[in-house]
Amino acid sequence: MPTRCPSGRHDQHNVYAERCPCRALLDLLANKWSALAIGLLDERDRMRFSELQAALPGVGAKMLTKTLRRLEAASLVERTVYAEVPPRVEYSLTKLGISVNEPLAQIRAWAEDNIDTIDSLNPHWDVPAD
Repeated sequence: MPTRCPSGRHDQHNVYAERCPCRALLDLLANKWSALAIGLLDERDRMRFSELQAALPGVGAKMLTKTLRRLEAASLVERTVYAEVPPRVEYSLTKLGISVNEPLAQIRAWAEDNIDTIDSLNPHWDVPAD
């Protein structure tokens, strides 16, 4: 249901409206790497880049960097740099990031619970390549 936009950037929040900034947020959250990174950070609290990459087989360094930067820009992920040699960087969820993990966890679980049914009903369905 559309709600009035308190920022005044547009008339109302409506993800179906072409110019609503909610679409950009939906795009970020619906991205598989975002959903998976948020889930891992929720499970493990803090992770280094190399740990995240190792826990997400198939994600390249460039894509993971882009994903983490977008999540940080949206205030869902916090990047902490420690003054060490070599520098240590860790990622963690903000309160806002923690709050979005619950609906994303439901989507991740639904995918695991239903993939066999989808495969059996659609023998020609194929998982798209990245």
